[in-house]
Amino acid sequence: MQNLKPFIDQARLDLAELVALESVSAQGRMLAETANRVSEMLQAEGFTVQAYLGDVAPILVAEAGEGPRTLLIYNHYDVQPESPIELWDSPPFEATERDGRLYGRGISDDKGEFISRLAAVRALKAQNGGKLPLKVKWLIEGEEEIGSPSLARFVHEHASELQADGCWWEFGSIDPEGRPIIYAGLKGIICLELRAKVSDSDLHSSLGAVVDNPLYKLSRAIASMRDASGKVTIDGFYDDVRAPSEADLEAVRNIPDESAATRQAYGIKGYLGGVSGEAYYRRLIFEPCLNVNGFHGGYGDAGSKTVLPAEGFVKIDFRLVPDQSPERILELLRAHLDGQGLEDIEIIELESHEHPARSDVADPFVQTALQVASEVHGKPAVLQPSSAGSGPMHPFIEAIGLPVIAAGIGNHASRVHAPNENIVIAHFEKGIEFGLRFMERLSKL
Repeated sequence: MQNLKPFIDQARLDLAELVALESVSAQGRMLAETANRVSEMLQAEGFTVQAYLGDVAPILVAEAGEGPRTLLIYNHYDVQPESPIELWDSPPFEATERDGRLYGRGISDDKGEFISRLAAVRALKAQNGGKLPLKVKWLIEGEEEIGSPSLARFVHEHASELQADGCWWEFGSIDPEGRPIIYAGLKGIICLELRAKVSDSDLHSSLGAVVDNPLYKLSRAIASMRDASGKVTIDGFYDDVRAPSEADLEAVRNIPDESAATRQAYGIKGYLGGVSGEAYYRRLIFEPCLNVNGFHGGYGDAGSKTVLPAEGFVKIDFRLVPDQSPERILELLRAHLDGQGLEDIEIIELESHEHPARSDVADPFVQTALQVASEVHGKPAVLQPSSAGSGPMHPFIEAIGLPVIAAGIGNHASRVHAPNENIVIAHFEKGIEFGLRFMERLSKL
């Protein structure tokens, strides 16, 4: 195995440079500048890069190498907002090393993932006389953190250009025992706001005897949609849920139980139904759920204010599994609220929804990733048929017909989307080695 230290050292410099670019898509900050720098990094390694206009940020498509096999890689260069800034222990847009970790916004999600793969390409070229022994296509967007509003349309329109033998997705993780986790799918998501209004202005609370309360109406709505066990109580909600395959179930039976470690890492008081082990992962991977993200309205400052609020709103999301459709869930929710006598509650869809997606875990592309990850990390890789998170994977599976795996450098305490986002430096280095050996193995299949 070649010495990877020069490639690791360069990768750390590249990562620090990208983290310094404040590519916050929710606020439209430095997206073009970051896309340009990513393009330059790819071009320096021999990639031809084409930039396409997205709704918010450029979409980059790059290509290099020759060979009988083609790998498509998906990454994104945008990041979440850094707020609340006061909770960071170091500047969010500086790559800061502490105790074996690197901290910074986007250092895990997703700039660290991109740079580790770029370093692997460099190492593979060096190992092969300056040439890539397989074709690598790269799709990199700048809208992932706002729901990828342009991506599904783009992938459908460019499906023939994006053909490959498989797609390497933008993230992955290493569990607390040092085992790499390979994901073969993502849940779907639809984010909504429920709004209730009873008057043009706030009222004196004495009128509560004769005027309904918008917060009460919203509370009724939320309470009617889920029971204490977490089961969604909207009629028809589970009708389209795809049953897991036997290979999916076997994969879940083999997942080491890290539910206690996750609970400890985040100070979680307890799990619904007290689940652990296989039951925990079956719910996390195969079952949809409803989340209440925030409840807003009325008076919330110190002391009391006897007011009947004019209006209020609740933000919610549904995490979906194959073959649920976000559009169908929206229809079912409307029918449910109407059936509860809550016809006047307005439903507003926020951002772009994502359809769920899951690859065949028995596909050779998935199994190759598992084998290589096990070899690189020296521990059996853990296969999860789907991540509990969401992203725009669906068109890659449905429109292009690719098997997809997510394998990367995150950790269970990466704090992505939160202050003090981080990666473990050793995981970053292993990510480069995995990328090198994975592409090398694919080129020889």
